[in-house]
Amino acid sequence: MTGEAAAAVTSAASTAATTAAGTVGMDPVRIVLAGAWISLMLIYLLGDVLRIFSGDLTPGRISGTEATSGMWLAAALIMLVPIAMILVSLLTPAEPLRWITIVVSAALVVFNLVGMPYPGLYDNVLLVVSFLVNGVLIWQAIAWRPAG
Repeated sequence: MTGEAAAAVTSAASTAATTAAGTVGMDPVRIVLAGAWISLMLIYLLGDVLRIFSGDLTPGRISGTEATSGMWLAAALIMLVPIAMILVSLLTPAEPLRWITIVVSAALVVFNLVGMPYPGLYDNVLLVVSFLVNGVLIWQAIAWRPAG
């Protein structure tokens, strides 16, 4: 890569960072929030995988009920929440992001509490871990004082 091409790439990356975060460089709290959302998504996926391998899952059923396409759509949308929040954490202005993070994280805790306890100990332990991650998300959002 020539020096001019490298400078163009660096300039484009700097512009992207300025657009995404509002300042040159990325606010470290945004990175923590995005990382926590990734962790939460992986915890949920791990629970699903373990449920399949443990035999606690009956194919085609959700909570013992024959699953409809609407139920599968709802499950997909719920699993998309932490995925969407990764992008939201990186692209949304700071003040709305704080409140979006607090509300969405708290809503996921309430949603998961309604379904407890689950039959497998592993599921309950993973949900407690997910509650801790949600606590980190809420704490980071409340304590965040973005520059500017």
